[in-house]
Amino acid sequence: MSCYLGIDVGSVTTKLVAIDQDQQPIFTLYERTNGRPVAAIQHAFAAIAKALGADLAVHGVGATGSGRHLAGLMIGADEVRTEITAHATAAKLVSPDVRTVIDIGGQDSKVIFIRDGVSVGFNMNTVCAAGTGSFLDHQAGRLGIPIEKFGEYALRSRTPIKIAGRCGVFAESDLIHKQQLGYPPEDLIAGLCISLARNFLQNVARDPRGRKIHPVVLFQGGVAANVGMKAAFEHLLGQPLIVPEHFKVMGAWGAAVLAQRRLERTEAATRFRGVQRIATFACQPRSFTCMDCSNTCEISELYIDDELASRWGSRCSKWDNLTLASDDRHEETETPLMAMRV
Repeated sequence: MSCYLGIDVGSVTTKLVAIDQDQQPIFTLYERTNGRPVAAIQHAFAAIAKALGADLAVHGVGATGSGRHLAGLMIGADEVRTEITAHATAAKLVSPDVRTVIDIGGQDSKVIFIRDGVSVGFNMNTVCAAGTGSFLDHQAGRLGIPIEKFGEYALRSRTPIKIAGRCGVFAESDLIHKQQLGYPPEDLIAGLCISLARNFLQNVARDPRGRKIHPVVLFQGGVAANVGMKAAFEHLLGQPLIVPEHFKVMGAWGAAVLAQRRLERTEAATRFRGVQRIATFACQPRSFTCMDCSNTCEISELYIDDELASRWGSRCSKWDNLTLASDDRHEETETPLMAMRV
């Protein structure tokens, strides 16, 4: 079997997708990062090796997400792109007529504006994480309701309670206050979903250039699984939202497609390190402080099987090459992390 791979390493979850020559997913994986991106990446490749075989022929691989640079170095990515580009690419595969993408993940939320198949702008939450997956997880846990049933409770409500949603702290405080007044859980949750959807539309989706949310609208990211949030957006926008089949892994899917397009365009050979090797090698991040000038830059290094794979972090080009420094030119700033394996 042959394929292209895409990996999306986020702060909360790690996603891996394999696509065939027609750019359709043949394998998807969605799991929590748990604060250990190296282990999560290796576990993802161990999973695909078990599912599709360790001798899987990979023609190319792309990386995206907040951990895309680390992932790209670890796996030998052929294409490293932002989440905006990756999500928009996958959205256009699902619906060529898409005009707007609403993507809400574990820690961030974003809106992408598309015109004639081309991304023309985007907005992201900058300060408040109200309405993101981690916030909703926290509220579900505090109310004693499984997050998988959060949306179902919202749909059962007949009189949603008004919740302050402009700030995550205020939203939680107001939710607790209304809970203490005895309102039923379904009304509290429905009110919270409407409040958070309104907050997104008034802050994240408000565009200074006048770009607006136009149909077709795709709703993707982990929060798209919450039918209560979907219903809240549809109520406030007055139009339907499409939740794609692979809504959880759209970024990884887009990264795989971008890698395929790049390699087919350039006819270059892939730099991919191999499924089995990635699943089993020792990956060891380190850092030191360069003392050669007053900038005292913190230089990060990545070792794979005790060999220096990459180095970054300097304001000049001194450390751009892979030549190790002598001990008298830098000082350690922390104890090197132990080699991490699955």
